[in-house]
Amino acid sequence: MLISPLEGRGGAGSLRRAVRAGAVLALGLAGTVAGPAQTPTLRDLIHTKLDDLMNMEVTSVSKKEQKLSKAGAAIYVITQEDIRRSGATNIPDLLRMAPGVDVAQINANVWAITIRGFNDRYADKVLVLIDGRSVYNPSFSGVFWEAQDVPLDDIERIEVIRGPGGTIWGANAMNGVINIITKSARETRGGRITAGAGSQTRGDGLLQYGGSLGNKGTYRVFGRYFDVGSLTLANGAAAGDGQHTAHAGLRADWDLSRADTMTIQGDASSLRGGETYTGVFSQSLPLTKTIRDRIEMNSGNVLGRWSHVLANGSEMSLQVYDDYSHRVSEGLLDAHNTVDLDFQDHVAIGSRQDVVWGLGSRVTNLHFRPGYSVTFVPLARTDLLWSAFVQDEVQIARSLWLTLGSKFEHNSYTGFEFEPSGQLVWAPAKQHTIWASAARAIRQPNASGAGIQIDAAILPIPGVPFGLLKIVGNPDALDAEELNDFEAGYRAQVHKRLSLDLTTFLSVYHSLHSAEPHTPYFTSNPGPGHLVVPLVLEDLAYARNYGAEIFLNWTITNRWRVSPGYSMIHMVVKRDPSGRDSTVDLIPGENPKRQFQVRSSLTLPRRLEWDGSAAYTGGLGSMGVPGYTRVDTQISRRFGETLELGVVGQNLLRPRHSEYFDAHGLNHTQIERSVFGRITWSF
Repeated sequence: MLISPLEGRGGAGSLRRAVRAGAVLALGLAGTVAGPAQTPTLRDLIHTKLDDLMNMEVTSVSKKEQKLSKAGAAIYVITQEDIRRSGATNIPDLLRMAPGVDVAQINANVWAITIRGFNDRYADKVLVLIDGRSVYNPSFSGVFWEAQDVPLDDIERIEVIRGPGGTIWGANAMNGVINIITKSARETRGGRITAGAGSQTRGDGLLQYGGSLGNKGTYRVFGRYFDVGSLTLANGAAAGDGQHTAHAGLRADWDLSRADTMTIQGDASSLRGGETYTGVFSQSLPLTKTIRDRIEMNSGNVLGRWSHVLANGSEMSLQVYDDYSHRVSEGLLDAHNTVDLDFQDHVAIGSRQDVVWGLGSRVTNLHFRPGYSVTFVPLARTDLLWSAFVQDEVQIARSLWLTLGSKFEHNSYTGFEFEPSGQLVWAPAKQHTIWASAARAIRQPNASGAGIQIDAAILPIPGVPFGLLKIVGNPDALDAEELNDFEAGYRAQVHKRLSLDLTTFLSVYHSLHSAEPHTPYFTSNPGPGHLVVPLVLEDLAYARNYGAEIFLNWTITNRWRVSPGYSMIHMVVKRDPSGRDSTVDLIPGENPKRQFQVRSSLTLPRRLEWDGSAAYTGGLGSMGVPGYTRVDTQISRRFGETLELGVVGQNLLRPRHSEYFDAHGLNHTQIERSVFGRITWSF
């Protein structure tokens, strides 16, 4: 792993910009299909009352179940039916559905994903959860998406919040929250076998079985293996960036009594992959070379959750999890173990107030071993996080609600932090909702910002053997990055066959991290003698973003639904008066200004289903990546109640294209046109 050297600018910092600063100074994926006996068809979904769809229950906005129409935030829900008909076999491709989410594939197994700007391989402004367990890597506060393998059949829904969620979820829920919620074990009883292969995904298999545990409990166990082939570099050579992963997991749910439920679940996985890496080799200065590198990652987690409903309807829960990861890539060992404890209470006060509050603590142990060009100082550390939150929803009038709250945290880097928010929701009519919100959110520093050291590039400098551009973390001069966000939105069922959701936002960022030039110095350790040109991480940049997102659901006929979506963002990133890192001006050009997509779901006779999507993503001017249009399609058919076949085509418009250039040493590859077939047998 090569941690983002310019971790910021709020997570969008990149080695590319550091090297420029140094120069100034001198479908391969398949449609996942659930068993036909367990999954509603599109026709069933369409015959459901559309106002019921608008009022589906969500939990990510307030950590309690509430109707989507009453949520004072920009939220998009990817349902199980969306997942089943998507033609995707991984979470990143599912997230392409959500407006305002920027998904860019870098190579066969690496993605850059963010919400509302600041994208990067190590983007760190979006909190990602799987069943309440944070999956960000504490070294850099971002996500290794290739390691987030969840059987898509088992996902109940994915709730995507665009905008800050710090009041409920805490630090790093700055630009958004992606909450992946899996099904209870009682919803997945019986057996399932899936098998698939294609031009890019060479093999994909799942074996799963669920049953009863006495008369109060249910369980499921699964094992999955998949093998993704390598793509090609821009020069046409093989990149060696394939991946194969073995994953096993279990979940058990008990209804202990009428008031008590318990869940225990766990996963273990082993990932082996590769990449083409170009970088400085610190032990052999001034050597810079390109190699085929191996990636190895072993991880595991276990989670337990108890919930209790009191006689007055109040509900409390206690959750604890342990998450372990051991990853080696680009010579660097990054290992961590996190233990997290979270208590929450939801109580109604009178007839007009609804309060959610909670307490939490987290202990993270990190251990590093130097890589080819990256090391950490110190090589081991322990981080502590203590937190409390409260949020109160008050019904001011029959159709008007005000929600106020704040998160309070104490972390090992900046000490005490708080993240308040307010939301106002007005429902002037049954099928219309207008909402507005204001919030403060932070992204706290991490081990990367405080202690990373990267030998980034060799510079030719007259009078000395060579110069070494060095990125240096700074534990003394990094504040928490701060966001003040203002949003407004409108949701409506404008016709019995048409619904829309519109959001506008203004986001103001302070104390964004920058890489500031310091005085060069000569050293012979390590030899040979050379001039070090240091760039030290500080917080001397700020930004102002504004934009809008809109999506529609249009049921054209009882068998055909079309869902278009559009998002735009305007970014301005500048230096503080004392800042000298001119490369922050390049950040807006590393994010698409506009994205548009339209999805179509058509149910045909003879139990055939045809789904497709067309999506346009604007170009990345700072990287020289042109805009591109991506077309995917899936055709599937059921045979009886237990067997289903599906064929997926992906990236159909052109043989290959680039989506993102990475400069953390990883050589990007061309994303190729692909085809994949899968068979699912449920019993």
